[in-house]
Amino acid sequence: MEPIYTGVITFARGVFALQGLKFERTGSENIPRTGGAVIAMNHIGYFDFSYAGYSALDVGRLVRFMAKKDVFEHKVSGPLMRGMKHIPVDRSAGADAYRAAVDALRAGELIGVFPETTISQSFELLPFKSGAVRMAKEAGVPVIPMILWGSQRVWTKGQPRNMWRPKVPIRIDVGAPIPIAADADVEAETVALRTRMETMLHAVQEGYEPLTGGDLKYLPARLGGTAPIPEEAERRTEGQQP
Repeated sequence: MEPIYTGVITFARGVFALQGLKFERTGSENIPRTGGAVIAMNHIGYFDFSYAGYSALDVGRLVRFMAKKDVFEHKVSGPLMRGMKHIPVDRSAGADAYRAAVDALRAGELIGVFPETTISQSFELLPFKSGAVRMAKEAGVPVIPMILWGSQRVWTKGQPRNMWRPKVPIRIDVGAPIPIAADADVEAETVALRTRMETMLHAVQEGYEPLTGGDLKYLPARLGGTAPIPEEAERRTEGQQP
């Protein structure tokens, strides 16, 4: 293990224990023990990246996440992100980040990607960008779908933080690797990836503890919650992105 990454993991586990978070992971065996792969995740909370790494640790792997360059410019998080070999993304000039990710995949790394590119306030899947599939195709590696649920109850966009003893279950489900052929249609594969992840998301939601009262704000309208419907969430997202 790498000293900086190992230190951050140890610290994070201590924080999660103090918070009383209860992690439930399924499908970790779908993450390859060696070789590169793109891990495509849904995005519902600010700490998704830190929770998602648990499934890779189950098989002795580390994930290099693609994250906004602002995080790398912070005086505290910046050195840590660079030390863990995560990849900064400048949305106005993403070619460098893309190339760095493809090179890392070819070198056998796991690269974590949020195809939605931002947090979904409806807690349903937003439209996907094609970058995850394009990287996998170019690097000759599979895409591994991953679904997180419950992380929105700790801290998500548009809601107050619930950092002290939230004591909520965090579900993480990893699907089987999706091979991406060298001649694959990137747009069609991206649609197929989103469809697969939507099916996984619905299954995880159905198996999660019932949410009631004030927690209904963390539940999609489709399931009787008070989160904005997807169309409204997309409008909010468009208004917030540069």
